[in-house]
Amino acid sequence: MDQVLRFEAHAFGRPYHAARVRIPARARDTELHTHADFHEFMGVVSGSGEHLLTTGVEQLTPGTIVLVRPADRHAVRGSAPDGLEFVNVAFPSAVWQGFLDLTRTDPTASWSAARGPISFDQPAAIAGFEHALARFQDNPSTYDLLRFWTDLVELLAPVDAPGPGVPDWLARACTSMRAEENLRGGVPRLLELAGVSAAHLSRSMRAAYGVTPTAFVTDVRLEHAASLLAATNTPIATIATRCGFTTQSYFTRCFTTAHDLTPSEFRHRSQRAFVP
Repeated sequence: MDQVLRFEAHAFGRPYHAARVRIPARARDTELHTHADFHEFMGVVSGSGEHLLTTGVEQLTPGTIVLVRPADRHAVRGSAPDGLEFVNVAFPSAVWQGFLDLTRTDPTASWSAARGPISFDQPAAIAGFEHALARFQDNPSTYDLLRFWTDLVELLAPVDAPGPGVPDWLARACTSMRAEENLRGGVPRLLELAGVSAAHLSRSMRAAYGVTPTAFVTDVRLEHAASLLAATNTPIATIATRCGFTTQSYFTRCFTTAHDLTPSEFRHRSQRAFVP
């Protein structure tokens, strides 16, 4: 059974987690795992290795940058003669999505739609990983995380890249919906935040994200619920209410359909895990 790693196990309330990871040649592979509630960037500093994925094996060399998402299953192996050294920066998925929406980064949503982790060859970005690691060891702030993202995405996917983009009013409304008080308001609250008609909101949501407003709200509610299940001991019924579900039974049905695990099973698996 794969490990399911959760953010708060090592972040301890900080806005992101960073670590230098060294995997000697001939060492055991890291255990195959997925993420419960966070994305991570890996920046290869030196040596070489292999990224073991469900879609195959990818080579890791100095300057390789990899974006790993919660649904991705992966492990890492060091190669002879020097093994592999990389800096790993992990951060909550909900905050990352808000950053993408506001900056209109990756306007075609190709990063989210890819079959597996996304790799880039960008040696110039490694300095940003080292800075994020140094700041993590000295009481990091959200500003440090934003600076890491901003510097990185300018190299990986310029904000002014061509594509349909997301209207500013829609990006602001979708970002605001990630607040609990708005989540509880559901689609009516999304309409209020957007300030447009229901028909215009529906057309714009489908064009920008390929989903209906109802599906978007449900996805954000379930994402927030997964974070609460992984990071807190809050009763499941309370989590259902906080995320805007009318009953615990309805929440359980929606969550189980999305994750193939009941909320209690998801909590049990995620709270036994850790960030590498």
